[in-house]
Amino acid sequence: MAWFLLGLVRVLTGAQARWYGCPPKAEQRIYFANHQSHADLVMIWAALPQELRSITRAIAAKDYWTKTPFKQWITTAVFNVIYVDRVRSSEQDPLEPLVEALTHGDSVILFPEGTRGHADEPQSFKAGLYNLAQKFPHVVLVPAWINNVQRVMPKGEVVPVPILCSVTFGAPMQLGAGEERRAFLDRARQAVIALRDL
Repeated sequence: MAWFLLGLVRVLTGAQARWYGCPPKAEQRIYFANHQSHADLVMIWAALPQELRSITRAIAAKDYWTKTPFKQWITTAVFNVIYVDRVRSSEQDPLEPLVEALTHGDSVILFPEGTRGHADEPQSFKAGLYNLAQKFPHVVLVPAWINNVQRVMPKGEVVPVPILCSVTFGAPMQLGAGEERRAFLDRARQAVIALRDL
């Protein structure tokens, strides 16, 4: 099923990966990208080489991706996603599943906006990326720009439209010593935006 989906995604989107400033490398990473479609996690997964796909897990909204048995099966069995609750609970830290994955040595794909945007630029980044960068200073932070995928699967549509898409991966960055949360998140957001026109 993974190979079938990989072929389908590449037929529909081209799934071109463009590496600027860092090569595809089997090291522990947090990839953080803009978010405009539910297809984003599939797109970035398909753009990674096989050796990176096997060690990289995307986050997925639990309420959406567990809505039907098929969605739950495909995100669990094929994509090995990390489910996150979009509804904040006082009992559980929403970052806990990501902390667990990173502690076990997985790389993760994160969408720091927290929800899909509809503008040309990402919305303001939420604190999760900053908190993970603090907890895991050895993990490499790689910005990424996903281009055109919102036109493949527009919001509310169920039938994908073939169109050429790409994922551009940028130079790694890290949390500076004593860097404040908002300054870091704004810098990370700008690193993603800077990849848009490459």
